[in-house]
Amino acid sequence: MRLFRLIPLYMALALGANAALATDAETLGPLRDGTLKRLILHKEPKPAKTIEFQLEDEGGVGTLEDYAGKYVLVNFWATWCAPCRKEMPQIAELQEEFGGDKFEVLTLATGRNSPAGIKKFFEENGIDNLPRHQDPGSAAAREFGVVALPITVILDPEGQEIARLIGDAEWNSESAKAIIATLVGAES
Repeated sequence: MRLFRLIPLYMALALGANAALATDAETLGPLRDGTLKRLILHKEPKPAKTIEFQLEDEGGVGTLEDYAGKYVLVNFWATWCAPCRKEMPQIAELQEEFGGDKFEVLTLATGRNSPAGIKKFFEENGIDNLPRHQDPGSAAAREFGVVALPITVILDPEGQEIARLIGDAEWNSESAKAIIATLVGAES
């Protein structure tokens, strides 16, 4: 009998959780403008992927669990990809403004990218606040369904995918900054 009394409580909690998820998409949707209009907002978070990647300059192995508790903008890119090269300084600007306890950019150079080539590219573009991590065998990219570059995925603090953008975008635009500010609860 006690179980039947708890059913309304569990139903209310479940409905409230679903409403919160819809509110996120409803809240973020209107903030998409320009190239960020292509940002796909998932109605429900997608389960976290289990991936490993090579830490910058062949310094060991990292995982997404290393970023638990933060919103993470995961950017799959390559040194030979012109759109990737164009947006990387903009992504660095986003990290500069919002990086910290609630948000972080994770860059994963996918496929054939030498550590020296990545380092040179970052130095030439004055990027010193982004990781130079690698996915040399493209295993992480495959796990995330990356079929072209660049692809950017936004993860929530639980490591679940909440949004995805295929192709390059203006990540230093007012639209991108408003989306990240809304996620982390900052003022844009």
